[in-house]
Amino acid sequence: MNADADHQDPSRDLSTWTIERLQSFASSARSRQLEAVRVVAQDHAYRTGQPREVRRQWATLSLQANQRLPGDGLWDRARTAHQNFMLRMWVIDHLGPDSEDQSWSPDTLATDTIAALSLTSTEARALANHWRDLAVEQIGELRRHKNLTAHLDRLIQHLQPGSVRDRLLAWAETHQYLP
Repeated sequence: MNADADHQDPSRDLSTWTIERLQSFASSARSRQLEAVRVVAQDHAYRTGQPREVRRQWATLSLQANQRLPGDGLWDRARTAHQNFMLRMWVIDHLGPDSEDQSWSPDTLATDTIAALSLTSTEARALANHWRDLAVEQIGELRRHKNLTAHLDRLIQHLQPGSVRDRLLAWAETHQYLP
C-alpha cells in the first residue's frame, strides 16, 4: 500500500477515531504517530460542541501523547513543556480550573512553569539587554525562556497574590525583552 492510499484510508484518519480508540493507539504509538495523536486530541479539546469534561479528556490525551514524544535535548524538553503549558493554559481559560485534576490548576501550572526555568527573571533580563553580543547557546536559552513564559499574561490573572505570582509577574515583564 502506498502512502497516498494510506493517507486517504478513513481508518488511518485519526481525527475520526473515538477517544478510547485513540488512547489505545497512543499507548504503543511511535514518534510521528504520537505527534499526530497529540494534535488530533488537542483539536478535539478545542471543539465547542462537546461537553466540558469530554473536552478535558481530549486535552489530557494530548498532554499524555506530548509527554511520551521522544527527545531528551534542551530544545525537545522546551518544546514539550511549551506545548504542555499552552494547552493547560487554554483549558484553564476556556473550560475553567479544576480542583480535582492538577493539570488544570493555575497554581500547579505556575509552579511547573517556575520549575522549567533555569534562569531568574533578573538574570534573563540582564542577558537580554545585550543579547546580540551573546553566544548562540545563550541566545537559545533566552529563546527557550521566552517560549516557556508565553502563557504568563493569562496565567497571572488566575493566581492569588503571593510570592509565586510576584515571580511570574517579573517574568511576564521580562518576556517582552527576550529575543
